[in-house]
Amino acid sequence: MSDGKLKVAICQLRTELDQAQTLEKAARMVAGAAQNGAKIVVLPEMFNCPYDSAYFRPFARQGHAEVHRALSAWARDNRILLVGGSVPEAEGEKLYNTSFVFDSQGRQIARHRKVHLFDMDLPGMRFRESDTFTPGEEITVFDTPYGKMGVAVCFDLRFPEMFRAMANRGARVIFLPAQFNMTTGPAHWEMSLRARAVDNELFMVAAAAARYEGFRYECWGHSMAVDPYGEILAACQAEETVLYAELDLDRVDQVRRQLPTFLHLRRDVYEVAD
Repeated sequence: MSDGKLKVAICQLRTELDQAQTLEKAARMVAGAAQNGAKIVVLPEMFNCPYDSAYFRPFARQGHAEVHRALSAWARDNRILLVGGSVPEAEGEKLYNTSFVFDSQGRQIARHRKVHLFDMDLPGMRFRESDTFTPGEEITVFDTPYGKMGVAVCFDLRFPEMFRAMANRGARVIFLPAQFNMTTGPAHWEMSLRARAVDNELFMVAAAAARYEGFRYECWGHSMAVDPYGEILAACQAEETVLYAELDLDRVDQVRRQLPTFLHLRRDVYEVAD
């Protein structure tokens, strides 16, 4: 931290067909981010597995234990808090789209199983995560040395009730590993991230995958960090890169004092998720 700010890094990674190659590349990006002063590093959704239904089960059969060990080691060796994107997590016959979070000693401190599965039928594109994955059942907020934070995955973003619930539970920063596509990305990505930040007067840190042209599903990219007033702190394009942002966590309280919509919820009039 410098000048009271928390430096975070988003590794906008292009996932390869060879998991070992992807992990080697991710390790370099995470280590480089730490060397550049990042205290928190975030990876994209399905960072180890191409985002395509043809790959989810084959990669899950390899087991997520190796990836889990790698994430733990990267967090410990680089002394960072690591939001490990998401991976296909197998539990018995069920498969989850899961984000694991590790502290600077390599201990798992949170696990978020994607609650809202991406089922859509847009012109020219049909995709059904529910054909493969089981939805999670929990809202995920966790303690860090910097305060409470939350994590959600991609399509969860479209459900503001979930983000209000995380804010109500004390989250001041919410991380979002994601893979919006070439249709929904240009239309809704920035808009939705800024809306969730403004709605709840907190930071949104969204890690997208870099674009991999030639796959049936092409990711929009454009990772982004947004402050509690809806200002974009950092953003990138679609290529593979490490994006940095500095979060002034005092900004949450400042915005909530100046424009106290989050503090003036009329719970007596309408139901608010908690």
